[in-house]
Amino acid sequence: MKSEFLSGRVTVKVGDITTEDLDAIVNAANSSLLGGGGVDGAIHFRGGAQILAECRQIRAMLYPDGLPTGKAVITSGGNLTARFVIHTVGPVFGQDPENEARLLADCYKNSLILATENDIKTIAFPAISTGIYSYPKDQAAQIASRAVANFLENDRRLNEVRFVFFSEADTQKFLLHHAF
Repeated sequence: MKSEFLSGRVTVKVGDITTEDLDAIVNAANSSLLGGGGVDGAIHFRGGAQILAECRQIRAMLYPDGLPTGKAVITSGGNLTARFVIHTVGPVFGQDPENEARLLADCYKNSLILATENDIKTIAFPAISTGIYSYPKDQAAQIASRAVANFLENDRRLNEVRFVFFSEADTQKFLLHHAF
């Protein structure tokens, strides 16, 4: 099942983001950039040692204390089909109630900015912060879709933004609550 929005520039589907054949995929990373569980663990596992080595270099050179929430960095895709991985750290729900919606939107916006700066035309996002970070999926769907729609409204360089959810239930939740 695949749904399309914004004249086909946005698609929503069930799948495994690590197998998407696009220019870039986004990693819902933790601030260490050294791998973790969920999407982060799957990307590091499938992408191999090259991604981890590049993340270590980013930590050493740019973010010795870890990647701040809402920021984004880029590495190669390693062994993945995607040429690049954009790593972003979402907010932990409930830790900063006054800023968490903005920080989650920043994850999408900053990932898209980094994509266009690297001549990326196609990109896939997972559901950032909705796993272990406990962001409510209905709220996250609204924030993510608004952030992407606002970016695409003002920037024509991206051909496709894909939301890839691992489960049918998560896909349906997103489709029920998106703001496209």
